[in-house]
Amino acid sequence: MPNSLYITATEARSGKSAICLGVMEMLLRKIDRVGFFRPIIDVDPTSEVRDHDIHLIASRFSVTTPYEKMYGYTTKEVSDMISLGKEAEALEGIMKKYDDLKKESDFILCEGTDFAGSTAAFELDFNAVISRNLGSSVLLVALAHEKSVEQTLHSIKLALESLDNKGCHPIATIVNRTDPEYREAVDEEIRRGEWAKDQLVYTIPEEEALGKPTVGEIAESLGAEVLYGEEQLNRHVYGFTVAAMQLQNFLTRVGRGSLIITPGDRADIIVASLAAVSSSSMENIAGILLTGGLKPEDSIWNLIKGFPQMIPILSVGENTFPTARLVDKVHGVIAPDNERKITQALAVFEKNVNVEELAEKVVTTHTNIVTPKMFEFELVQKAKAEKKHIVLPEGEEERILRAAEILLRREVVDVTLLGNEQVIRDRISGLGLRLKEVNIIDPVTSQALDEYAGTYYELRKHKGITEDYARDVMSDASYFGTMMIYKRQADGMVSGAVHSTAATVRPAFEIVKTKPGFSVVSSVFFMCLEDRVLVYGDCAINPDPNDSQLAEIAISSARTAKTFGVEPIVAMLSYSTGESGKGADVEKVREATKLAREMAQTTFPGLKIEGPIQYDAAVDPGVAKTKLPDSDVAGKATVFVFPDLNTGNNTYKAVQRSAGALAIGPVLQGLRYPVNDLSRGCTVPDIVNTVAITAIQAQSEESSS
Repeated sequence: MPNSLYITATEARSGKSAICLGVMEMLLRKIDRVGFFRPIIDVDPTSEVRDHDIHLIASRFSVTTPYEKMYGYTTKEVSDMISLGKEAEALEGIMKKYDDLKKESDFILCEGTDFAGSTAAFELDFNAVISRNLGSSVLLVALAHEKSVEQTLHSIKLALESLDNKGCHPIATIVNRTDPEYREAVDEEIRRGEWAKDQLVYTIPEEEALGKPTVGEIAESLGAEVLYGEEQLNRHVYGFTVAAMQLQNFLTRVGRGSLIITPGDRADIIVASLAAVSSSSMENIAGILLTGGLKPEDSIWNLIKGFPQMIPILSVGENTFPTARLVDKVHGVIAPDNERKITQALAVFEKNVNVEELAEKVVTTHTNIVTPKMFEFELVQKAKAEKKHIVLPEGEEERILRAAEILLRREVVDVTLLGNEQVIRDRISGLGLRLKEVNIIDPVTSQALDEYAGTYYELRKHKGITEDYARDVMSDASYFGTMMIYKRQADGMVSGAVHSTAATVRPAFEIVKTKPGFSVVSSVFFMCLEDRVLVYGDCAINPDPNDSQLAEIAISSARTAKTFGVEPIVAMLSYSTGESGKGADVEKVREATKLAREMAQTTFPGLKIEGPIQYDAAVDPGVAKTKLPDSDVAGKATVFVFPDLNTGNNTYKAVQRSAGALAIGPVLQGLRYPVNDLSRGCTVPDIVNTVAITAIQAQSEESSS
């Protein structure tokens, strides 16, 4: 996955777009393919207007990515989704667009929201949630314009604390638009703050021209007609003067870069303004804005054209004072065609930011954050990459039907539902689901029943069963679905929403059996914490595995972890660490560790395994340094193998409830073909996740066979 940087701000008008310009140019010196992505843009989805910052970056750096791929949603779309309680769906949509872009990028620069229409605290939190779920490091842009040192520091501290509380990884803070008088004090105080440790900090002084609009930007915002000076619209407007007074009073109020706003019939003001432009004793005027829809008569216009120096002259239909209010609301932007502003912005950035230092930190920082939403999203994406066929024996259950609709509409897998077809069709209709084309098989009436019964009889006749018994067994949906996998007419099976674990697993033990070289079927749970995913095994199947079985469980759990993108570092858990403890239970884990290491030499070279080890030493670097300072596993473990079912089951539930972790599983391992069990209290998302996991297991088994 490419690395990424998320630029967010403390509030509106922070100069974030100028920082994005500088960072983008910095990155392109180091990396070939840099993508640009905005999760949310403040643009009317029905208009033809494009997001300013996407347009700026794409134009400046010749980005060829289609515009539609460079953003997630518009502000209105997200607001509508949140109001309907679909915030998770909005986040997933953003992740999907980001995931599409990362396939063609070596690095992605993300720019956060524009702080339009909501509180700064809400938007900062929302940006934090997005950046964390994209796995991006964060660059904070803090606004210091018209703030004291104390106010600036307070806003930065609150923002950094909020990012930290959301599990984000800020690597740098740029304090933008700083008063030159306070700049050194701000810089020094930030560096001294405990809350800014391990960060790069830069302060950029106020560059007045970058924050001021040009005459052209005002013309565009007001929809003004350009009467003269189209080639000079890039003049900066530092203020405006409403010329409603006598000429002698007006001239004393003209300041540097003034836009003169006056009724279009005030020929005296127009002529005086042009005379001032030609005078070396007057401040430079940016332009003239004529109001009321009035324009100079031909005789006055001919006089105007005779002046040696001209400035832009605009015309609007609105009256003078409403026009002045509108002008006052126009803020400066860095337009894609304004080369002067772009050059100035880049120069200011490079002068005040140690570009090499920042680039090194940005490029080499790789966050290890894996949120529950990220893990779930990756499950679905991996499953979709090579679509498999999953059979669901509980086809009459509402949760199964709702999950099937999601899986088929998102094209995650192909699905077969088992059960009475008429009952299933009636349930689909009653629930209003779109499952018209779903494949449904009734085991009792299926043409495959005789064949399946015959196969089951051959597999189990040594147990003394009869052919009639075999036929009765094959009428059961769980057995029928398992036989579909055995016959390779499906790639995997998921059941357990209304049946016991035994009812799901027993057919797999009898028909599918274990992989070659394995004697035990076990399970793992994926424990999705706030910022990482851990693998717990075995917490569902084996009550008291012996040392060789425990070794097999360790290797199977490591393989499962690797299949799902978790780098396996295995801790064989016990109530004792290293050589300190004695007793049968510790010796079992010690022997299992030895056997697992021997197995790994041929089946999983390079796998790191440590045991016996206590949980705290396995997960906490501080404790690890004391108890096992020379271990490659202690303090870094990602796969935790429990010595028995009692310990494992209680631990996973304790972590799930106490730490608020998302527990995905149990995921069965060691079977020749994938079968997975659901909890009878499972939700629709649980079913979707488990089906995706089963499909990925099927992909893995196919690639290794």
